[in-house]
Amino acid sequence: MRSRFPPDRRLSARMLLTLFLLGLLYVLFVAALFALLKSWVAGVAIGALMLGAQYWFSDRVALYGMNARTVTPQEQPQLHGVVDRLCALADMPKPRVAVADMDLPNAFATGRNADHAVVCVTTGLLRRLEPDELEGVLAHELSHVAHRDVAVITIASFLGVLAGLIVRFAFYSQMFGGRRDQNTTLVLFAVMAVSALVYSVSFLLIRALSRYRELAADRAAAVITGRPGSLASALTKVSGDIARIPTRDLRTAQAFNAFFFTPALGPGTTLSALFSTHPSLERRLEQLADISARLGGPA
Repeated sequence: MRSRFPPDRRLSARMLLTLFLLGLLYVLFVAALFALLKSWVAGVAIGALMLGAQYWFSDRVALYGMNARTVTPQEQPQLHGVVDRLCALADMPKPRVAVADMDLPNAFATGRNADHAVVCVTTGLLRRLEPDELEGVLAHELSHVAHRDVAVITIASFLGVLAGLIVRFAFYSQMFGGRRDQNTTLVLFAVMAVSALVYSVSFLLIRALSRYRELAADRAAAVITGRPGSLASALTKVSGDIARIPTRDLRTAQAFNAFFFTPALGPGTTLSALFSTHPSLERRLEQLADISARLGGPA
């Protein structure tokens, strides 16, 4: 989709590389299952149905999972006003606008393309942010739509989900399937091992792409609004408030971390940061300070 959001060729290259590697991994995965199970038609058919459902209905699933609903300009005039201004500034179609009634301050964008996109914010975010900070967050989310990385993440996540389901199926089949001969047991363990390996590799590839796309969205939002300081202020405020949200509430939202503006996580370890869907707050603020300096503003 053409828009005034600055194109990011490095992001595009990373998305293509990730999809290529995951596609190659998928071919190897199907080949391994065929060699082990002597049948692959049912697995591929089920996988294709899952991918289609995930791709075509990702926006509805995300809104349902977050207990969110689309809102009209009459219900949320300020929110719609900000989205209208940004879409006009970026010369892009306006997505649907939704609000999730929860105290967790966050936002996300989803949808297979610009014509079927939705931008969602939580009531906790609306209560905490100033208008210029909200504009920075929404510009960040709209850049995900413009760069098409939301659709890529949705597709890329499919293989990991499929491999994870096969691991669970093989595990429970082994536990509760009754007595089996030695060959069947070995095949089931081999399927579990291959699926676990595929899941691990796809998990790491998706995390690496997800961290980079967040930096790309920060850059695009800072440039299109011309106010990187407002986005930095929103990042600092939201990250600090998330740390004070009860752990129980954070766990209910963690399934959407790959789509969120900031991850729904409390203070973590170095290992958890390695597998995070987002770069560190310090890295994001450092990048915004560099952009601010180039634009002639305060660091």
